[in-house]
Amino acid sequence: MEHKILALGQQKRIALIAHDHKKQDLLEWAKYNRPVLSQHIVLATGTTGKLIEEALGIEVIKLQSGPLGGDQQIGAKISEGEIDFVVFFWDPLSSQPHDPDVKALLRLAVVWNIPMACNRASADFMFSSHLMNEEYARILPDFTAYHDRFINKPDQDS
Repeated sequence: MEHKILALGQQKRIALIAHDHKKQDLLEWAKYNRPVLSQHIVLATGTTGKLIEEALGIEVIKLQSGPLGGDQQIGAKISEGEIDFVVFFWDPLSSQPHDPDVKALLRLAVVWNIPMACNRASADFMFSSHLMNEEYARILPDFTAYHDRFINKPDQDS
């Protein structure tokens, strides 16, 4: 498969998501990383976005709650090139009513080569990277051949 390069600017578009049992962890992490987050565009699902906006005093673009489609909204934004980074503190020990949406979001982040932190340690390492405040050349699969593929259709007799 061919590849192409997508330049990410210094200001990243960061999606923040947390399951209910992980919201406090994400909130504490976000407070600690407020100086970095405040330099970027922050999006978040439902309640998570409201909590972060209130605690940090920064603007957060708030989407739907995860179970109401927020995870899918983030996934759509990833596929449309509108998300550069995902911090998703998900709860691996609790069953979620929207588990298929969560799996789809994780899959899209991998397909589109989006940096994603799923726990505090990963988020700390990634956010302390010099790449957070620099331009970055993200290598993407070139899906042109997939989009342009010919699909054989059965003969249609009318």
